Amino acid sequence: MSVKEQIVKVCHLVYQNKFVAAYDGNISARTENNSLYITRSGICKGDVTIDDIIETDYNGNIISGKGKISTENKLHLYIYKNRKDVNAVVHCHPVYATALGLVEENFLEHYFPEVLLTLGKIPVCKYATPSTKEVTDSINDFITDSNAFILQNHGAVTVGSCVMDAYYKMEKLEHAAETIFVAKAIGNPRKLTKKNIRDLLSISESTYGIKLDINKLL
Repeated sequence: MSVKEQIVKVCHLVYQNKFVAAYDGNISARTENNSLYITRSGICKGDVTIDDIIETDYNGNIISGKGKISTENKLHLYIYKNRKDVNAVVHCHPVYATALGLVEENFLEHYFPEVLLTLGKIPVCKYATPSTKEVTDSINDFITDSNAFILQNHGAVTVGSCVMDAYYKMEKLEHAAETIFVAKAIGNPRKLTKKNIRDLLSISESTYGIKLDINKLL
């Protein structure tokens, strides 16, 4: 499956799973030609085809494709310029992660071992006016160490080694957010203790092939 085909597939998935509504969200990926693919502005992600993907350079200039480039391209470009390990970015407005972004401050607490290992520390980035430099400023302090970002009053962003990886991180983020939401409605959910986290990280590399810095998680 080509990179463009992966983007189309993920566009359809985020719409089917109600991570976006109407024209919301944007998906992008690096190409092998030192350029980027990104979904054009003003289209429902459930309707995206290969013809709705624009190719740009790393300054946001259009190389090929029809339509208007997404106003959120600055956010995507910023991530690619600062994370050489990232090859894809998914930006959506999933209900539960976005809802937590309306009430939580600073970071989501650690509740789930698999979420900690996959997404790391999840910052709740201060509100910024969409499509402005304020958005990139809001994630600046977390860009090197996080794979998922909740944007206050705006939505969420996940990054990955490929389009599907970035999508699965968004899916995991939203599933965790929904579970936290339900747990808080029932009572006071148990957080992982520092000992729980240390014990998990002590076996994470040998058991899961994941190496994380505990100092960046606590």
